[in-house]
Amino acid sequence: MRYSTDEREALIKRYEEGSSKLRDANAKVPREAWKWRPETGKWSVYEIVCHAADSEMVAATRIRFLVGQEKPVIQGYDQDRWAQVLDYHESRVELALAAVDVMRAHTVGLLRRLPEAAWASEGTHSESGRYTAEDWLTTYAEHLEKHSRQIERNLQAWHAEETRPTR
Repeated sequence: MRYSTDEREALIKRYEEGSSKLRDANAKVPREAWKWRPETGKWSVYEIVCHAADSEMVAATRIRFLVGQEKPVIQGYDQDRWAQVLDYHESRVELALAAVDVMRAHTVGLLRRLPEAAWASEGTHSESGRYTAEDWLTTYAEHLEKHSRQIERNLQAWHAEETRPTR
């Protein structure tokens, strides 16, 4: 295993705080900017939050398969296709935020209860190959941090567009 107990706990703490970071970033965005996209092919704040909810449901399942099954296959998914096909702009963003809160709170309890040996659990990710419980923790400790920064960048771009002189 590559992480010490203290290093792992620091990652679990980041994972635990991710939901608050996402909520804080989202709270700064005025309603009129929620569905604005910075450019074609980029997600709106609304889509970022809805992706986070779906991703958290997938993540919560993945860690449970990794530690609860013998050598599971972890299925990848096309997040851009989900955003389009699942029509994130028609979802209820407050429910997406609540789903993130619940999945994170529920899963952080599991992470803190896992015995040391569980962190060596591994399976095969359908897109990237060998996938361990520690790989999962590395990915998801930073996942909502990245999306919180993405929301902040979207808001900055929206403000820049709003203040740009019209021609």
